[in-house]
Amino acid sequence: MDYKDTLLMPKTDFPMRANLPNKEPAIQADWEENRVYEKSLERRKGRPKFILHDGPPYANGDIHIGHAENKVLKDFIVRYKSMAGFYAPYVPGWDTHGLPIEQALVKKGVDRKKMSVAEFRELCKQYALEQIDRQRAQFKRLGVRGDWDHPYVTLDKKYEAAQIRLFGEMVKRGYIYKDKKTIYWSPSSESALAEAEIEYKDKRSPSIYVAFQVKDGKGVLPSDSAIVIWTTTPWTIPANLAISVHPDYEYALVHADGKKYVVAKELLPALKEKLSWQTASIEKTFKGAALEHVVCAHPFYERDSLVILGEHVTLDAGTGCVHTAPGHGEDDFYVGKKYGLDILCPVDEKGYMTEEAPGFEGLFYDDANKPVTEKLKEVGALLKLEFITHSYPHDWRTKKPVIFRATEQWFASIKDFRDDLLRAITEVKWKPAWGETRLHNMVRDREDWCISRQRRWGVPIPVFYAEDGTPIVTDETIEHVANLVAEHGSNVWFEREAKELLPDGFTSEHSPNGIFTKETDIMDVWFDSGSSHAAVLEQRDDLERPADLYLEGSDQYRGWFNSSLTTAVATTGRAPYKSVLSHGFVLDGEGRKMSKSLGNVIDPLKVMKTLGADIIRLWIASVDYTADAPVSDEILGQVAEVYRKIRNTIRFMLGNLHGFDPAVHSVAIDEMPELDRYMMAKLNALIEKVRKAYDEYEFLTIYNAIHNYCTTDMSAFYLDIAKDTLYTDFEDSPARRSIQTVMYKTLVALLKLLTPIIPHTAEEAWRYVPGEKADYVQLTDMPEPEPFDGADALVKKWDQVMVVRDDVLKALEEARNEKLIGKSLEAAVTLYPTAAHCAVLETIPDLDKLFIVSKAEIAGTLDDAPANAPRYRETAVIVGRAEGEKCERCWVVTPTVGSDADHPALCARCADIVKKHYA
Repeated sequence: MDYKDTLLMPKTDFPMRANLPNKEPAIQADWEENRVYEKSLERRKGRPKFILHDGPPYANGDIHIGHAENKVLKDFIVRYKSMAGFYAPYVPGWDTHGLPIEQALVKKGVDRKKMSVAEFRELCKQYALEQIDRQRAQFKRLGVRGDWDHPYVTLDKKYEAAQIRLFGEMVKRGYIYKDKKTIYWSPSSESALAEAEIEYKDKRSPSIYVAFQVKDGKGVLPSDSAIVIWTTTPWTIPANLAISVHPDYEYALVHADGKKYVVAKELLPALKEKLSWQTASIEKTFKGAALEHVVCAHPFYERDSLVILGEHVTLDAGTGCVHTAPGHGEDDFYVGKKYGLDILCPVDEKGYMTEEAPGFEGLFYDDANKPVTEKLKEVGALLKLEFITHSYPHDWRTKKPVIFRATEQWFASIKDFRDDLLRAITEVKWKPAWGETRLHNMVRDREDWCISRQRRWGVPIPVFYAEDGTPIVTDETIEHVANLVAEHGSNVWFEREAKELLPDGFTSEHSPNGIFTKETDIMDVWFDSGSSHAAVLEQRDDLERPADLYLEGSDQYRGWFNSSLTTAVATTGRAPYKSVLSHGFVLDGEGRKMSKSLGNVIDPLKVMKTLGADIIRLWIASVDYTADAPVSDEILGQVAEVYRKIRNTIRFMLGNLHGFDPAVHSVAIDEMPELDRYMMAKLNALIEKVRKAYDEYEFLTIYNAIHNYCTTDMSAFYLDIAKDTLYTDFEDSPARRSIQTVMYKTLVALLKLLTPIIPHTAEEAWRYVPGEKADYVQLTDMPEPEPFDGADALVKKWDQVMVVRDDVLKALEEARNEKLIGKSLEAAVTLYPTAAHCAVLETIPDLDKLFIVSKAEIAGTLDDAPANAPRYRETAVIVGRAEGEKCERCWVVTPTVGSDADHPALCARCADIVKKHYA
């Protein structure tokens, strides 16, 4: 007889090699064909809803690793909530308007000047829809489950109509107004920008100190003195109308190298060095308030520069006397308005100096720095020129510097409902907790939101103008325009004349001749996406407002989190979300920002072709996503190794469930041996820990818990011990069926717990799980613990046993290193545990199987141990070679080998099994 034929070795068709790049698309095709997403909703109809509202990515270009992190995190949550009993729809969205799409078309050779606005917009629309199709396929390839056939898209005509109605509601509540203000202006985009569209980068700029000659000192300053200003934007000197000083600071009239200058007294020592003054004596000092209405002469124009008071003046740098150009600075604008100054802005929308800057017209603003500085030098007003590198605002789309420029724009007045916004922020649950403080500070310091843009591709601002220039925005006009847009799309605004867009018979006392014009600006794209709570959550029957969760990158505190909160509180009085979860950015393995020039970009599309989507998903679970997350080929390789260990654990259990029918062979927990019951208690603890972590969005905890459970609790402990019983006992032995029951319950629980994270692998393995089951693991419920009497005491007892086992394993390893034994089954161990551990071990049967040795005995307590016995944490252990021969079937070394004449190569136990079950 070949004794190998009597062994019950593992048998499964679940492959060891994952081959995810090839398998995943087939699994996804099956999900789609069998409408698994729809079925996940159908089985939860009538249950409590959980709504994660998708923040719309921009429809331009392939997805990057940051997109993958964002969408997969959402998928973790939605899949889990569905399996946890919630009706959890996921409606993906796309942001489709704005400058990048216009620029993309220009790069492709489209000349927008040769076509109408409506024609150009139609090309933008088609381009955006192509990008959506492209990105949709890539997100689906990641295994992200959702209503991909019915996403929300900001260019959709029903969405645009809802956005226009939301705008109208804000108008009705008095929050929308038009005014000429100094705002961020992007010459590269030829458009106004909001604070959310600004990022700061280093810029090299000229730094100049300029003397403004006193013209009328008002009895405070002599006419032969000059006030010194400092600026890093020489190109704004042509727009200078005033000099601001702080009313409470002390200023000094200084004699410096034969001339008289006025500067802040506190800054004089630094200025003396900076301006290389050999001498600098103070003639007199005075408060800034005394200088109000002093008149200086503009350095090179026949124009006055009035000295005014401003609380914005600081002593951080410069001279304490601030060059003030109301058309080119926010503080300058407000203080200039207070003093009735003109809002002079001699720069056009492209950033070129106009005729209002004589001598510099036609120059790009940045190019004007040098000629302006040379002019100041020519007239003797330039005291110092140097260059500095400083943090400067840039357009976050074009990455080019912005300027402050006074223009007429549409604004949403944040200050009018700021208290409501701040209250709403406190009612939201934030993770990380600092998110609340971050958004609070942004709202607290914000006066208004510039919502108009001078572009073509976007939702029009639905405002008409009467003959006398009066803006017309009424409930009637808003509803009429919204209805037109809902029917025809927002292109209708650009295809028709104003009269055709107004309600039939519309009249206004401000247009006696019935002549109307329409606004040409579009809305800020943040107003577009920020309207999604009204256009999506409120409009779709399967969704609701407020959403349970918004989840985006940490940059969205100034973006979508902010704009959504603003529009929602303005129109409904409450936040559009109950909770906000933010994640950091993805960096390379060395913590650097990814860039093509550095060659450190990790492309998720390439990773899916080589490793598979489940490896990307498992990596996302393995990082603290609330901070910046590192990724590299090496890191992904480490994650792939963890995946391999998890997969092998699953495969081992599947292989040893061959022939097991859970409906027939399952063993009740109270009938199991202690070790099996201990493992059931460990499984209960795992389920509780992982479920709690899912509820708290702690995916790193899940990753570590499952990885450790598979490698430590299962592979290195329980499954290793179980092999002897699984392989050598007869098929239907109670001990073997008990172990199989533990493995079955563990396998089912593991696959369910893993489904949100690595759904392809979980689904593949689910097909091989024995017994009656759902067609798809994702269409099951999350596992629940199976509590049983005495579980806590059992865990406490076996935790003590595990300490002794660790001691024995260390002793065996040392014996192996000393060549005393080879495999552990060649060993016999003699134990001397502490008295407490001795009492526990004496109740454990089959210690030899627990330690995977051929013989194990307790010879006494630790106090009885021979002096030469190696001592460990709780046990002294003597390792020797086991007496007897090696059984050819179970490999145990025992004197009973040969005791059966019919089977002389077997131990007594194996001979008995073979005779009874394989005769």
